[in-house]
Amino acid sequence: MDALDSVVYPLREFARDSTRLVNKCHKPDQKEFTKVASRVAVGFVVMGFVGFFVKLIFIPINNIIVGAT
Repeated sequence: MDALDSVVYPLREFARDSTRLVNKCHKPDQKEFTKVASRVAVGFVVMGFVGFFVKLIFIPINNIIVGAT
């Protein structure tokens, strides 16, 4: 019976937690959605510029270090 309880108890606990999560969640309204979407877009743009400038700086440095033969 212990083996059965060790399988059933985690599944029951997972189902209970999942129902609690679904009942707690709500759909965002249009204002909240546009706020989140705009912040995500700004984050993508900022991370893109950071990656671009890091690449822009480190490619010449890498060529100087590796190409100095």
